[in-house]
Amino acid sequence: MKIVVAPDSFKGAISAREVCTSVKTGVHHVFPKAEVIEIPLADGGEGTMENLVYSSGGSFIDFEVKGPIGKPVLATIGLLGDQETAVIEMAQASGLTLLSKEDRNPLLTTSYGTGELIKHALDRNYRKFIIGLGGSATNDGGTGLLKALGVRFYSNDGYELADGGAALINLAFIDDSALDPRIRESSFLIASDVTNPLCGPNGASIIFGPQKGATARDVIKLDQALFHYSKIVQKQKHMDLCKIVGGGAAGGIGAALAAFFQTTIRSGIEVVMGAIQFEEKIKGANLIITGEGNLDSQTLSGKVITGVSKIAKKQHIPVIALCGSFLLDKYEINELGISSAFSIVPGPCSLETAIINSSKWTIERTELIMRLLKDVKLN
Repeated sequence: MKIVVAPDSFKGAISAREVCTSVKTGVHHVFPKAEVIEIPLADGGEGTMENLVYSSGGSFIDFEVKGPIGKPVLATIGLLGDQETAVIEMAQASGLTLLSKEDRNPLLTTSYGTGELIKHALDRNYRKFIIGLGGSATNDGGTGLLKALGVRFYSNDGYELADGGAALINLAFIDDSALDPRIRESSFLIASDVTNPLCGPNGASIIFGPQKGATARDVIKLDQALFHYSKIVQKQKHMDLCKIVGGGAAGGIGAALAAFFQTTIRSGIEVVMGAIQFEEKIKGANLIITGEGNLDSQTLSGKVITGVSKIAKKQHIPVIALCGSFLLDKYEINELGISSAFSIVPGPCSLETAIINSSKWTIERTELIMRLLKDVKLN
């Protein structure tokens, strides 16, 4: 029997790798000789780099770079097993979790450190990039990232703009003549499920600004600054950043990468599955066990379980999902394309209890499922 274990993390409880280990243990309690293939997944957010590196047999390398408020931070680049692709998560160098609540201020925070990570990978002769945009602390339209790679942003009086989103209201001219020439030799695949535009009611500032520390007044100021920035880019590069689907991702980095780099934006789970050749790895499997923390309406819109079920369906492989919270009805389960789903939680309990017991309960629920499959002779 060949069983593929391909979950997302149960956020706040256990990582995708820990889910894999627990499911594998449960499987082997019933089928000791079963071949269990562990493929931890992510949808472009937290854990994407780690899981891609693990699943491809790659490695990690650390660098000290400029953090979102200018202080040095230690950030990691993932190097895939193909020896060609570097994976960079924006959260590593420019992430919200790097700041205390008191330090969160998208008027001033910068994406410069993320640009430094790209430069470090270029220095090591990497020319293929996967960029994860989740968890950013910035709203600077990607200008910090671009500065780190040689682009300069000037005001009317000829001074270079300060870091942060607020300064963009004074932008008069962009000089990209010194953009690192290796960028033009490189390709960038953006892993993001954010479809928000750069500006407007559904734009980067209004939708995501508050969680990054912006007040109601700040949000208006930031949206106006990004709109002004888009007009300067349109004037110089003849590209309307406000019309780019997903341009508002990570405080506008989606738009910046589309304007200055050779960029493709795809859903996070599609990027991850393509990078690790998921379709090839599941060939010949009798069953796939996937999962995530909450099985709800968001699961239906491009999350890990949706991606797994779509590919499994092509090969007629049944899929079972494990989760903490199970909020879908039978019609939504059918829409999801999986055979069935089970909560690992055995009964009413506190969140703290559920987190502490997540691994143990995953083993136990998997073992119960395997006993049922053994009775119906899935081998």
